[in-house]
Order: sequence, then C-alpha cells, then structure tokens
Amino acid sequence: MRNRSEQTSGIMYYGWFSVGVAAICVAVVNGFLLKWRKGLKLRKKMQRARAKRQWELQQAEKAVLQFRTRNPGVDLSSILILSLVELRQRIREGSLRPDAVIHAYIQKALEVHRKVNCGTAVLMECLNQLEDLELRKNRPLYGIPISIKDNLDYEGYDSTCGVMTKLDNPALKDSVVVTVLKKQGAIPFIKTNIPQGLLNYECSNPIYGRTVNPCNIEKTSGGSSGGEGALIAAGGSILGLGSDIGGSIRIPSAFCGICGLKPTNNRISLQGLGSCAKGGKTALSAIGPMARDVESLALCMKALLCPDMFTLDPTVPPLPFNQEVYESSDPLRIGYYENDEYHQPSPAMSRALWKTKELLEKAGHTLIPYYPPRMFNTMQEFVLRGNVPDAGCTLLKHFEGGPVDQCLKHQVSLLRCPLFMKKIITLLLGPIYPRVAAGIQGICGVKNVAGLWKQHVEVEAYIHETLAEWRRLEMDVLLCPMLGPAYNFNYTGKLSGALSYTAPYNVLNFPAGVVPVTKVTAEDEDELKHYKGNFGDIWDRTFVKAIQGGVGLPIAVQCVAPPWQEELCLRLMREVEMVWAKKCSNPPH
Repeated sequence: MRNRSEQTSGIMYYGWFSVGVAAICVAVVNGFLLKWRKGLKLRKKMQRARAKRQWELQQAEKAVLQFRTRNPGVDLSSILILSLVELRQRIREGSLRPDAVIHAYIQKALEVHRKVNCGTAVLMECLNQLEDLELRKNRPLYGIPISIKDNLDYEGYDSTCGVMTKLDNPALKDSVVVTVLKKQGAIPFIKTNIPQGLLNYECSNPIYGRTVNPCNIEKTSGGSSGGEGALIAAGGSILGLGSDIGGSIRIPSAFCGICGLKPTNNRISLQGLGSCAKGGKTALSAIGPMARDVESLALCMKALLCPDMFTLDPTVPPLPFNQEVYESSDPLRIGYYENDEYHQPSPAMSRALWKTKELLEKAGHTLIPYYPPRMFNTMQEFVLRGNVPDAGCTLLKHFEGGPVDQCLKHQVSLLRCPLFMKKIITLLLGPIYPRVAAGIQGICGVKNVAGLWKQHVEVEAYIHETLAEWRRLEMDVLLCPMLGPAYNFNYTGKLSGALSYTAPYNVLNFPAGVVPVTKVTAEDEDELKHYKGNFGDIWDRTFVKAIQGGVGLPIAVQCVAPPWQEELCLRLMREVEMVWAKKCSNPPH
C-alpha cells in the first residue's frame, strides 16, 4: 500500500511539475511573442513616419517646381539674402509677394535638409494659409516664414519628441504660440529635428536620424533644438522657435553660429509644448526665438507678446515688449565670469569672453567680476537631480520596446542602472572623481515627496541668494562664456557636467541668450592640448576629445538678465553684436 501510495504521489508530483514547466514555457513564449509583436508594431510606426516625411518632402518639391514654372521671372535666391528687417519691409511695401517668399524658403529648406537632415515634417498647409493672409497685412510678421521645433504642436502633425511612443498621435489643435504666430501673419512651414526624448544636447533619434552641423558636417548641431539651429544657420529659415530646459536653444545656436534667446519660464505660453518628462518644477522650460541676428529675436518677441497671447493663455503675465528698454543707449553695469569653477571653459570660450569684456569696456560699459554661487551643489542637486527627480522613470517609459539612439546609450544605461548599483558606483568613484560621483548621485532622484519639497525650498533660497548678490554688486546684466565649439558625435550623453554654463539659468529662471562672436583658431586648438580642467577627471578628458578638430567653428558668449527682463537681456546681446561688428569692420593694422 505504501509503495502504491508513493507511486501515486510521485506520478502526481511529476504531473504537476510537468504542468508547471509547460506553463512557464508557455509564459516565456507568450512574453517573447508579445515583445516581438510590440517591436514589430513600433518598427511599422517608424517606417510610416519616415514614409510620411518623404511624401511631404516630395510634395514640397512639386509645389516649388509648380511655382517656378508659373512665375519664371521671380528670383527666389535673392529673397534669401535679406535680413528679417529688410524682408519684412519689402513684403509690407509690396515689392515682394508672400507666396514668393514662402516658396523661396521651402526650396532652400529642402536643399538644407538634404545636406544636414534637419526636418521632421513639411507643413504643406502653409500654402493654404496664403489665401487668407491679406487679412493679416497690418500684423508685425505678415508674410514671414517661420520654422518650429518638432515638439511644438501643429494641428494634424505628430509632436514626436524623437520617441516612437508619440508617433501616430497627431495634435488636435495648434499650440498657443503657433496660433499667435499665425494671427500675427507668420507662416509656419516646417518642423525640425530633435534628440530622442529631448533631454540631450545632440540632435539624433531612431525615427529621423541625426542632424549634422552645417558649419562642419562631422560635428553635432547641438540640441535639443538642433534641427532649428542647423536649418537657420544654413539659410533654410529666417526665424524659428525652439524650447530650452538646460540649454536647448542656446547650445544649438552657439554650435551653429546663430543667435538664440531663452526667456523666463512662461513669458511665452507653454500650452501645446510636448515633452517626455513633464511636471518638473526645479529646472524650468521656456519657448524662445532663434535667428541670425539679435534684431530678429527682438521682433519675434515683440510680435508674440501681444493681446492674442495673453487672451489665449491667461496664465502668461500680460507684459508687452518694452521697446524703450531694448533700444536704450545708457551705459550698463555688466557682471562677468570666465570660469564657473565647475567646468573649465575651452580656450576658445575663454578668449571670446575676455575679448568681449574688453570691447564692452571700450564702448563705455562697466564690467564687474562676479562669481556664481555654489555651482557644485547647484549642478548636482538642482540641475541633474532637478531634471530627473524620479530617477528618469518617466523618461525611460518612452524608450521601452524601441532602439536607443547611439548618442544616448551611455546616458540611458546610467539611468537604467539599479539604484543600489548607482550608490555603489558613487561610493567607489567619490575619492577619485568627486564631480563624476556627485553627478551619478544626482541622477538617483529624490527619495520621496518630502525630498522634492525640500529641493523646491532650496531652489527658492538659491534664487534669492543670487539676486541678492546681483543687488550687492549693482549689476544690470551678466556676461559669461557659452559652451563651444560644437562636439564630435556621441559625446553629449557623457558630458552632463559641461551644462554648467547653461542649465543653472533654467533653475534660476533668468532669461539668457547667446550671440556668436568669433571662431575657433589654430591657436585655440593648440592650447587645447594643455587643457587640464578644473578637476582633471574623466569628464575633463572626455571634453577635450569631444571638441577636438574645431578650427573654424563658431564660438558665442552668453548674456543673462533678471527674471522677466528679456528686453534687457536682448539689449546686452545687441551691444555685444554691435561691438564685435565694429571690431570686424575695423581690423587692427
């Protein structure tokens, strides 16, 4: 009886064991099939997006060909050499037709796109907008073509943010800023490329590929508004809109050699701005203009800061553009610093800063030494931890099931690394590379809600501490270096520390803009061989590799003003532009 019972138990055991193994196998196979189906679905979405862009490019080429056939006497190329001020005047007086202007810029944008891969969608509806344009004849941007960053909603088009999770999800209506542009007579005609997930400053994603720098196609155009930077720098757009949460307008502007302004958060409405990690309140995003000169930025700001904006989004403070402040010629008290003691500037960055300081002093302005407070703590606690308070969980959800772009692999691998592993790495690196260790500690996020509240309180104290120092020094504005030159490919994800010249002004919520002033010289490149950095760590050595081979690339400086003082920021930018223009027109003998 015992043997029979044991045999029965054994049979039942092996039966249940077999069932369990079979269930596990089925679960594994189902999991594999589910993952395979999801991957296939994502690949099909990506193929459709690429096909749609190709179709739009072909339609745009046909439209340009048809216009040229019907208007053989119109010289489209002569339109492209006009500044925004000149173009605006010619359209308003009637010597240039808006249809000729838009076709000229579509044609040029197509040419630029073939060279640098900067577009994600051609907005063919722009040609229909011409039909009602006469109603906007007295508006400030009447007939002006404008490019917009991919993540700004335009009705009927995806705001992809470079991730496949946002494909096949067209915007139901225009963003507020696009609506205002149209009401002011502008014609949005192309959406431009971005990095995957937006939180990176190289412009590349698995859907649309990499945007390269028109100044040197072996270099990155910067990010996240990299498509804008490349398109405008190469002449394919006269005015564009980007967004900035850590330098995303300023870096591509500097890398490509154009001007860009990051306003105070919500000076321009953010309704309809796409993101992969919304909700952060420590490092603040802003929408701002990008163009070839400062006057174009000012014209754009003046047009946007209008009753239409304040009505469509009542959360935007009703502050019209203050032309008097912008055009003032009173001498300024300008603070300056060359090295923030966190990331040593490149030789070209330093030279640009010191020469600009000298030129501004010769023009009658007072320059005052300034030292940014607590930069090490600011970068770790406010910039890095502030951008990923959830340790990157929200951002990483958009990467599930799809490929990770090459330029983000290092960054994404660190975010995906288990928290305990990051803690161990931090402990091991701390004594050798304290800055790198603090950076990894920063991306661990905050522990809980109380920790997030504590961070917000500390940021508020930091803002008031900075403003108190400005008041003590009686500073009007600030001049500081701007990151540059443009990097070689696939380095941005390894160099978050280099953002110390841009990202703190998102935390402070100060308007900041960049103006190109010079180019990298052979002497700058030679000096780079002796670059040690402030810490002599792996980030400093990687930075040298990232910017090597930069002779001839543009270098900018950065101008900063207190919150809600965009006009004052633009005023300093205009001064910088003028003193360098004067220097270049009167070279030393």
